[in-house]
Amino acid sequence: MRISSVFDSGNISVILAKDPSNIRLEIKKDNGSDFYQWFHFRLSGANGTPCRLVIENAAGAAYPGGWENYQAVASTDRETWYRIETTYEDGQLTLSLTPDADAIWIAYFAPYSMARHDALIAACQHSDRAKLDVIGQTLDGRNMDRLIVGEPGDGKKTIWVTARQHPGETMAEWAAEGLLERLLDDADPVARDLLDRAVFHIVPNMNPDGSFRGHLRTNAKGINLNREWDKASLENSPEVRCVLDEMAKTGVDLFLDMHGDEALPYNFIAGAEGVPGFTPEDQNKLDGYKTELMMFNPDFQTEHGYPVGAPGSANLSVATNWMRHAFGCLAMTLEMPFKDSAITPEPVQGWSPERSMKLGASQLDAMRAMLDEL
Repeated sequence: MRISSVFDSGNISVILAKDPSNIRLEIKKDNGSDFYQWFHFRLSGANGTPCRLVIENAAGAAYPGGWENYQAVASTDRETWYRIETTYEDGQLTLSLTPDADAIWIAYFAPYSMARHDALIAACQHSDRAKLDVIGQTLDGRNMDRLIVGEPGDGKKTIWVTARQHPGETMAEWAAEGLLERLLDDADPVARDLLDRAVFHIVPNMNPDGSFRGHLRTNAKGINLNREWDKASLENSPEVRCVLDEMAKTGVDLFLDMHGDEALPYNFIAGAEGVPGFTPEDQNKLDGYKTELMMFNPDFQTEHGYPVGAPGSANLSVATNWMRHAFGCLAMTLEMPFKDSAITPEPVQGWSPERSMKLGASQLDAMRAMLDEL
């Protein structure tokens, strides 16, 4: 029996793995940071053997409340991920399963590998609608990929979509793939109408280094990119800096930043209500977008989410807040769960890559409905 994590997005340390009924593990911290919660590893040589794996340092994770009512995911083909028995007690996370194959992969959420990212970029660049632009490099020297979809024209709106600032929130890039797949579908009338009236700038992975390293929340240097938007630098956060430089050239009419939330079992949108100068008109646009999205996708809801910040209290280092402050645009953060969706549960897979992709695709319906209001 072996446990390994030396691969794209892998993360685990083995303390003891001699007895399948008492495998002891720890999650590694992000490099240069105290953040940790993402795990992804392969268990080999335990086919048909009941296994009990205990993550001993779960209590010190970034969001220990995220372990309540949580179930890890597993896969033997790395395509279909299903939930496994998971309990959190006395500060330890215990995973129980009996593998039905010689190798099984276990993760915090269905991984979105850098290999899949490259495959997404390769597929999109062959569309007549899309253009690939490498707008910068990460600290580890990886490309920052931006896809431009649509042709600029008089009166057209400019829409920016970013995903996966926090690399462990893989559902964000799954959602970006779903959005892109629909946007590039020549037969989709919603996409066709949108591209007649808007140009999209999409960064499907804002944090390639953290993604490959198996980080939860930070880049190669341990910097939380979603606290860098008011001070992004080439030394600490070139990923954000290069995006902001391009935004300065294009302007922004709508900004959507896609994330995952460890604790809340809901899909919801957080707005920029606390930004100085946030107006009733801004509120109407934000409420209108959420209402439209809820109509088009029942997995989305508006009852549960983050508390709304008091006027003028917003942290401008956060992407959504900075975008409203700097560009005066409709700016939003889409949050998806690591757990199952409480309002539309699916017990086998829970919240999944497929459902994330569908919610990403549904953004186009809400964007189209609100486009004339931007």
